[in-house]
Formats: sequence, structure tokens, C-alpha cells
Amino acid sequence: MNAHVDSWYAASAAADAAARPPRPTLTGHLEVDVCVVGGGIAGCSTALHLAERGYRVALLEAEVIGWGASGRSGAQAITGVACGQSKLESLVGADDARRIWDMSVEALALQRELIQKYAIDCDYVAGQMHVALKPRQERELREEVAMLERRYDYRSVRMVERDEVRTLIDSDRYIAGTFDPLCGHLHPLKYTQGLAAAAERLGVNVFEHSRVLGYTRSSTAHLHVRTAEGEIRCRHLALCGNAWLGPTAPALARKIIGVGTYIVATQVLGAERAAALIRNNAAVTDVNWVIDYFRRSADHRLLFGGRVSYSGVDPLGTRRATRARMLKVFPQLADADVDYAWGGLVDITLNRAPHFGTLERDVYFVQGFSGHGIALTGIAGKLLAEAISGQSERFDIFGRIRHRDFPGGDALRRPALVLAMLWYRLRDLL
Repeated sequence: MNAHVDSWYAASAAADAAARPPRPTLTGHLEVDVCVVGGGIAGCSTALHLAERGYRVALLEAEVIGWGASGRSGAQAITGVACGQSKLESLVGADDARRIWDMSVEALALQRELIQKYAIDCDYVAGQMHVALKPRQERELREEVAMLERRYDYRSVRMVERDEVRTLIDSDRYIAGTFDPLCGHLHPLKYTQGLAAAAERLGVNVFEHSRVLGYTRSSTAHLHVRTAEGEIRCRHLALCGNAWLGPTAPALARKIIGVGTYIVATQVLGAERAAALIRNNAAVTDVNWVIDYFRRSADHRLLFGGRVSYSGVDPLGTRRATRARMLKVFPQLADADVDYAWGGLVDITLNRAPHFGTLERDVYFVQGFSGHGIALTGIAGKLLAEAISGQSERFDIFGRIRHRDFPGGDALRRPALVLAMLWYRLRDLL
């Protein structure tokens, strides 16, 4: 049986996992109203919100709850979508782009609400910063703050000038930034597991090590979802497997690609030394195309992520290469060991906008969060539950975003992506 990757998240959540009885593998036959595929935040949120509405729900996870991106990520809960509002407006128009922005803000409130309502112990901390390294990036941040206030009436985010940035982040790398107290960061694995546990308390059947092999529709209009040892009979199917869904839905797999990203956790630094690195305890992300992102952990480490692998392999070595990036930001950590190093796949779409919709009647999907999933996946589950309940207006707004297959087919689409990303890597240097 596969367990979680060797990460700080898995190690620090181990005691909670040990206290919970193992979840079963699906065997035999079960009939429910809705079958949810995927035990990340999107799937667990979908199951939870359906259970709140009184549906009989089964959730199938191929590995263990939170095994994929939801349990490994940088865990910064932020507004918006990965492609940015200007691109989003070009895809769906100004009105729908505004509605999606408002839902991304709602996603942050929903996350805090679920944490409180279901007493999820996940180290939530309010506050997030984007930081600029170059004058061009500073100008872009100022333009974004002004645009959000002028066009979206969003006034939570503010500019942070050079002197204040230097007092908040103990690095001479950044010349300006923004701060948003409505955003934040958390322990993503504990959060995902907390959502799953809340869903179980409301009657959801959660099965682990139950990979979906496919589904068919019977003459009675029921869907039959097959695993190696069992079958779910249901009226609705929600596909929330993202980059790990694989051959279950080939049409969806062509619209996303898994991009590797990597994180390290230092040794315990102690409260005083860790606090000196990021004095307001915010999550921090720079605005390069290949970003660095970092934050403090509850046990006084620095969690630092950066680097991406569009080729799908990790040729440089996660620990050494990511630590080298960390020391460019915080050279004072040269004496600090790295206790954990891990990676995972982020599901990106060609246009970097989220991909929601239906494959056929009663078969729904959400995917393609492109690195903006910590909060957005949660509201995606709520919207999916609304749509299954016959209230699809908000879900359909996302469904109006047009998505193309990655070019090159199965053999060439990843090499084509690697070449295309070279331009953006060069732009970071300008």
C-alpha cells in the first residue's frame, strides 16, 4: 500500500493519521447518489457539500486522502486564478471575469468557515505577500492593486514599499510588494484530511487504495464506476482527480499537463530565528514566472518552494537545487540543514485558467487550477455540489472558459511545452 511522500507535511500529520482507523478499500457493490473520484481538497469539498445537502455519497481515492497536490503544495491561499484577471477577461468577458474574481474571494471566506465549523486543526495563518525583484515587477504590482480597487472594488490588498518590505522579510532581494490579510497559509495535508473527516461524520463513505478503472452507463441511466475490487452504482459522477485522473477520462487528460514543483523544509530554527525571517508570518511569493514561495511552519522551520520541471523529471535533485534557491533569498541560512525535500505535480491548463464542466449528463469535472488550488478547489467543490443539486449557474460561469488540448499529442506535447517556457524563464532575467 502506498503512503504519502516523505514530506514535512506527512511527518507532522503522522500522529493524527495514526489515531484514525485505516480507511477501507472498496470491495463489492455500493449504491449512492453521487460518486466522487479523487481525495484531494476538490473531491473532499465536493463530498462534504453534497453530504450537507443530504446526498448519499461515496468518495474513491486511488492512494490515500491528500496524496496528490492537496497534501504536498506550497499551501498559500490567494485570490484570483493563475492566468490573471486581464487574461480571464479576454476569455469570458469583463462581467464573468468579475464574477469569478468574487468567487475566488468567497473561496477564502469559505476556507476559514470550514476550518471553524468543522474544527479542522491545520495551522491556519492570515496574511500573504507578493514581492517584486525588479522595477518592472513593482510597476505591475502597483497597476494590479489600482485595477483591483478601481474595477473590482477590492480594497483588502495594499502596496508595501521598499523600507517596509525590508523590515518584514530579512532579505535584500525584494524592492516592493503587496500584502493581503484576507489571504493566508495553512497545513494542506491536515486541512484535506480534516475535510475528509468532516464528510465522513456526515455519512460519506470514503475509500482509499481504490483506483477507478473506468465507468459505464446502464440502460437504467445509472452510472457504474469500477475499481479493481468493487463497483459504485450512482446517478451522478464527480471527477476531481486533476493531474492523477489519467486514463479514466482521456478527454480531460488532453487539457492539462502535470508540472513538477519542489519544496524543502529546514531543520527547526527556533521561534526567534524563524520569526526574524518573516516578521509578520505571512506567506510570500515572488512574481517571477518561475516563482520562489516560502513561509514559516508552526514548528519554526522555513518551508521554501521553487523550481519547476516542465519535462516531468527532476534532473537536478530536489534537495540541493531548491536549497540553493533558498540561500539566494536567505543566505543567513547557510548553516541550516534541510530535513525534508519533496516534489509533486501541479495540473496546469494551456491558458492557465481553471477547467470545469461536464463530459456527459451527470458526469461533472473540475481540474486545471494551475497552482491556485488551495482555496479555489474548496469552492469548486461547493459549486459542483450546487450544480448536481440543479443550481448550476455559478458552475457554468467557469464552464464558459474555452480550453484547448496541449499541442503535440501524447508524444510531443511535453517537449513543446518545455520549449515554450524557455521564453518565460529568460524574461525572469530581464
